[in-house]
Amino acid sequence: MSMLNFTNAEFERSFGLSSQLPVSERPELVFSGRSNVGKSSLINKLCNRKNLARVSGTPGKTATINFYKVGQAVLVDLPGYGYAKTSNAERRRWDELINGYFAANRDLRLLVQLLDSRHAPSKDDINMLTYLAHYQIPFIVALTKADKLKPSQYDRVVAEFTELLEEYGCQKVVLTSAEKRFGIEELAQTMQQYCPSPED
Repeated sequence: MSMLNFTNAEFERSFGLSSQLPVSERPELVFSGRSNVGKSSLINKLCNRKNLARVSGTPGKTATINFYKVGQAVLVDLPGYGYAKTSNAERRRWDELINGYFAANRDLRLLVQLLDSRHAPSKDDINMLTYLAHYQIPFIVALTKADKLKPSQYDRVVAEFTELLEEYGCQKVVLTSAEKRFGIEELAQTMQQYCPSPED
């Protein structure tokens, strides 16, 4: 019996302050990425649901950590970072929230870091990758918006990102498109490897 059945995902709660975060009692699979990288769309496609994660037309609007129950595990959606119009006070709250999450004693099995397949990582992306490397948080990268690439570019883009991300300890690069459902099964299978069933 698989521990992860993404299609049965259910929204649990949102938290805006680290002091509100619940005790970690189940394996956690975390999603991280800058605003407008397509995180909500990817989560919805992974779970085969249209509106599980709210897709906002305004970047930077998801300012909470959202928890989704997936079988015996939890999907954790971190708020998007790097939106230029975010106020300093909001940035400080974001920093406190994120640092508070990672500083807690959580059963964090894997972090899925989202990067736009069409562009080199931004300064904020690099900061996040450096953070993950420093704290030795196990992570893979999901490259988003593959539908904007030509199929002839796929292998080269994955190879370039794989080489770039090696120094940060990235364990795998998966090219995805929420629009075309490309790479979603590979992503799901990879996440499953980090969260096996209790019998395994």
